[in-house]
Amino acid sequence: MGNTRVICGVMIEETVPRWMKEQGVTGGWLTAEYSMLPYSTNTRKPRDITKGRLDGRSNEIQRLIGRSLRAAVDLEKLGPRTMWIDCDVLQADGGTRTAAITGASLAVAIACRKLADEKKIEAPPIRKLVAAVSAGVLNGTAIVDLNYEEDKGVTVDFNLVATEDGEFVELQGSGEEATFSHDQLAEMMALGRKGIAELIAAQRAILASLMVEPG
Repeated sequence: MGNTRVICGVMIEETVPRWMKEQGVTGGWLTAEYSMLPYSTNTRKPRDITKGRLDGRSNEIQRLIGRSLRAAVDLEKLGPRTMWIDCDVLQADGGTRTAAITGASLAVAIACRKLADEKKIEAPPIRKLVAAVSAGVLNGTAIVDLNYEEDKGVTVDFNLVATEDGEFVELQGSGEEATFSHDQLAEMMALGRKGIAELIAAQRAILASLMVEPG
């Protein structure tokens, strides 16, 4: 997405987390991991392993990716298996979390179709595609899909995650030492919805080129 590049991969394990077994939870599970490679930013970003812990931002983003994709997948139909989503940022120019969600949706659709093709499940468990986009207010004007320089300058930071039928999974918005009006919020929402619709169309085109039907 622009100059932001994220590799999104899915691997499936034929088991579920221990807490599901202990609590008698049926179906499967989906979880995500997110990381930025050291050379993905202008100044080198140390690997989390060198600090001995995952930083707060990475933890927040991978939880967001997991929530977004669990809203799109029928975990009962997935069966007793775990779907791991790995999102690795190769190059960061703003919007890495939204690019990760949008790319992960494609990877999950392909993985779900593969499960069905291999007769491990009757039908792909993905309910719908999901996409995400950033928005903000820069110099009093609402904009969408912020790059790094725009992200540094905005007075309002906003992220939208929605399904292909326009239902929201998550909205994240805050003023950067500033406030924003209802009209600005409405404008960011409108730009975000339009951007997500365009991303869903692009996802559909890619899946069609791979001859993959998500559901």
